[in-house]
Parts: sequence; structure tokens; C-alpha cells
Amino acid sequence: MYKLVEINKSYLIVMRKIGLLIVLVGLVGLIFFGYQAMQDSESFSVLGIDVAVSSANWTPVIISGVVFVAGLILAAVGNKK
Repeated sequence: MYKLVEINKSYLIVMRKIGLLIVLVGLVGLIFFGYQAMQDSESFSVLGIDVAVSSANWTPVIISGVVFVAGLILAAVGNKK
């Protein structure tokens, strides 16, 4: 029984570290792809009003957000005692 508890603790520590790594990757992806998507906009003037139209592909931003949330979940599960 003692070894089983020890294995579970080490498993949770590894899960927490992997979760934190995934959070970091998701955050970097959100920043990078979010900035890139914001830069992919075109503006033009209609009747003296500037109109901006985004031509960005938002799929990488959404995927990065999902990865970020998955990392948070893994890190939270790994922090259980």
C-alpha cells in the first residue's frame, strides 16, 4: 500500500510539471499568434470613416487557447494532495 501512494505522488508531480509546460506553450502560442492575427488587418476609408477588416486566420489562436486550458487542467490535477 505504501508503494502505491508513493507512485501516485510521483505521478502527480510529473503531471503538474507537464501541465505547466503545456501552459507555457499555450501562452506563447496565444501571444505569438494573437499578435500575428492582429497585424493581419486591412483598413480603408468609406465616407471619411476608417474601417478595419480582419483577414486573419484565427484557428491557431483558438488551438493555442485550448492547449493553454488543457495545461491548466493538468497542472490543477497535479497539485491535488
